[in-house]
Amino acid sequence: ASRAQPTPRLVMDFATLTGACVQALGKSYSGVFSNRESLAAALVAAGRRSGERVWAFPMDEDYDQGLESQVADVLQCAPEGEADHILAARFLKRFLEGDLPWAHIDLSSGTRRGGLAHVPCEETGFGVRLTLEALLGEQPLYLLQAD
Repeated sequence: ASRAQPTPRLVMDFATLTGACVQALGKSYSGVFSNRESLAAALVAAGRRSGERVWAFPMDEDYDQGLESQVADVLQCAPEGEADHILAARFLKRFLEGDLPWAHIDLSSGTRRGGLAHVPCEETGFGVRLTLEALLGEQPLYLLQAD
């Protein structure tokens, strides 16, 4: 007998994929990428409230041109090195099933001299307060309507 797999209502992943977010934003902010503008906006707001600020980057389909390949299904990275952080997020998005709400949060603020927000040490633990605020705070993500 097979067990039914639960269907998630939201997927959030946390990673540093290319280092390009640090180049774009420094370490005071991290990047957020989402297939839903409302989800990205909610995470930006949760970042402001929690002190773990994120900046929403574009996720337009025309960025997929940088992932096209003549010998493979998709390039894993673009040789030109242009908008690497956005291309990496577009690459990840390809692995979503259906129209599931998804956000990738870059961990470029994971370390910062002098700390970040409420954390005075260099290893900031970035993402914990942001996630708790997003899921349990003033405007929980589960209340979002589909775009």
